[in-house]
Amino acid sequence: MSTVLVVDDDAIMQLALTRRLQDQGFDVVNATSGEEALEMLMTKTADVVVSDVMMPGMSGFEFCHLLRSRPEGEMVPFIFLTNLGELTNRVQGHLLGADDYLVKPFSAQELIAKVRGAIARSQRLHSAFERMVKQSTARPAPLPLTPAEERVFWEVVQGFTNKQIGEHLFLSPRTVQTHLSNILTKLSLENRSQIVRFAFEHGYQIPEGEERG
Repeated sequence: MSTVLVVDDDAIMQLALTRRLQDQGFDVVNATSGEEALEMLMTKTADVVVSDVMMPGMSGFEFCHLLRSRPEGEMVPFIFLTNLGELTNRVQGHLLGADDYLVKPFSAQELIAKVRGAIARSQRLHSAFERMVKQSTARPAPLPLTPAEERVFWEVVQGFTNKQIGEHLFLSPRTVQTHLSNILTKLSLENRSQIVRFAFEHGYQIPEGEERG
C-alpha cells in the first residue's frame, strides 16, 4: 500500500483529502505544517507528498525546498495544492523541485490521477536505477575456456596477430590456430572481430598481467 503525506493547515481540507485518498486504497498520514512534515519524514517514509502552499510559519515552497535539500527527500514525488494559480507561482513551485501543481478548486479525480502518476513515475525511476546498479556491479560469467585458450583469447582481444600471439606466449602458429578454433567453437563465434565484440558486449576486462603495450 502506497503512503501519501498530506500537509495542510486547513483541517476540513485535510480531512476531505484523507478520505478521498483512503477510499482509493492509499495509506494517509497528516501534518499541519512544513515543520511537522519534515520532522515526521525523519522517521517515516512517504511515497508521495501532497502539500498546501499558504501555511502559517513555513510556506509550502520553503517546505519543498528544505525537503529537496535532504537525502531522504530528494526523490519523493511532490504535488502542490494551492489557490495561487498565477504562472509565476507555478514556475516557482517547479523550480523548487515539485513534480506537479494543482490549483484549487480541483476535482478529487484529478488529484487521485496525479498521485497515481507520480508514484508510478517514481517506481519506474527506482527500477531503472536498480537495473543500472546491478549491471555496473555484476561480474560476467567465467569464460568456458582452458587456461591456454583464455590467454590466447585476451591476446586476440588486444588485436594481436597469430604470429605475435605465438611470440608472446611461446607457441607455434599451429598451436595458436588450434586454440583460436577452439575459442570460436566454444563461444559460438565465427571470426576474430566477433571475439573482440563478445568481450566488450559481455563486460569482460583484460586481467592484470595480460595487458600488452
